[in-house]
Amino acid sequence: MSPSPERRRELLDTAAEVFAEQGYNATTVRKIADAAGMLAGSLYYHFDSKESMLDEILATFLDELWAGYDTVLDAGLGPRETIEALVTESFREIDRHRAAVAIYQKEARALAAQPRFAYLADSQVKFEKAWLGTLERGVAAGVFRADLDIRLTYRFIRDTVWVAVSWYRPGGQHSPEEIARQYLSMVLDGVAVRT
Repeated sequence: MSPSPERRRELLDTAAEVFAEQGYNATTVRKIADAAGMLAGSLYYHFDSKESMLDEILATFLDELWAGYDTVLDAGLGPRETIEALVTESFREIDRHRAAVAIYQKEARALAAQPRFAYLADSQVKFEKAWLGTLERGVAAGVFRADLDIRLTYRFIRDTVWVAVSWYRPGGQHSPEEIARQYLSMVLDGVAVRT
């Protein structure tokens, strides 16, 4: 009898929390098993290695992220509306996959050098292309300021959004959509009162 998909998901969620908290290299199968309340050997009934667990955690997160991003990018929105929708989708992903996002932030660069995780580098290129392309489209349309360095603007928005994983907790005071709205207000309109 194979393990239920629900149990597998629970174990992956537990593994994601341990990886996010302790880092991939410091995490052992025993630590994951302890957190899941089972013997380390029993975990191998579900997964062949901690690498397999991490792979499934990151691939699931990125598949969902790209499903949302592709919907936004294919919607034919204007540049500002596209940025707003991408930021909102990013916060929804932080809400749904907080631990996976934290792992991605800390580990993606090192992991991408391994053949099994080469898709992380591919995703990063695609991610950068989507954001830079939208910003460039906005400058060309006169929606975004032409005097800003596009790459620096992209890095600012990217880092401002994704670093939120360090403090955001699902089920907190603000919904992902409310946080996105506040962030977008600051990013797109600034914080100073206009005179």
